[in-house]
Amino acid sequence: MFYETIDLYSYFGVPRGNAAGGELTVYSPSPDTELRAKRRPAVLVIPGGGYSMVSQREDETVAHRFLAAGFSAFCLHYTVNAAYPVPLVEGAMALAFLRREREKYGIDGDKVCALGFSAGGHLAGMLATMYAEEPVRAALKGDAGLVRPDAVLLSYPVLTTDPAYTHGGTAQVISGGEEALRRALSVEKRVTADCPPVFLWHTANDGSVPVQNSLLMAEACAGAGVPFELHIFADGVHGLSCADRETSDDGTPLYNERAQGWLPLALGWLRFLGFITRTV
Repeated sequence: MFYETIDLYSYFGVPRGNAAGGELTVYSPSPDTELRAKRRPAVLVIPGGGYSMVSQREDETVAHRFLAAGFSAFCLHYTVNAAYPVPLVEGAMALAFLRREREKYGIDGDKVCALGFSAGGHLAGMLATMYAEEPVRAALKGDAGLVRPDAVLLSYPVLTTDPAYTHGGTAQVISGGEEALRRALSVEKRVTADCPPVFLWHTANDGSVPVQNSLLMAEACAGAGVPFELHIFADGVHGLSCADRETSDDGTPLYNERAQGWLPLALGWLRFLGFITRTV
């Protein structure tokens, strides 16, 4: 089992500046000497927290679920309270790292996805739609072509920065309060035919991040011809994570048996796209 922490700034030789995050935690199976070599799909887990914290409940536990499902899993601890482009560049470095180190971790370089929760969903959405932005190219140079995810999974995501539907704190932090940048970082408006396939799930009565975020993204994907799958659960609070006992306390609304269904639905969707372990 590979379990290690990677300083992405040091790995890529990118100046850190004031960035305090940019670390990647690795959860990846070791090679099995009794079997032929395998290539596994990989998932980059991006927790939420309004860009002002990194939620532990949307971090390691989620990685373990994907590890058990045959993935190599990686958790991004991005810099908080930092405006664009800092989180985007850190997410881009993480995806490029997965592909650069695909031999070490036994990763199928064509089956790398990003899974984001809440504000982490905004970052995953930026990775899906803004992976070729100038700050990414400037930081990664020759590795910039390794960034585009092959699929993204967006869990109760903040996607729009329209004041009518956004999460105000998330939009404020990532834009630094600049109105023009805030509008430019509205992910649903950045969707093109080059966007990778998208999986979305939300609850209809999410009181923190309105369900319209996922609905607008689905509409944008449909308009651009991007494959997508959308699941709306009738009831549930924001921040459910896996919605089970590992990510909730007894008797709290964070335990939601129906919403637990998002994970098998997501894994089934990924298998449909070919995210399976293969022998080489």
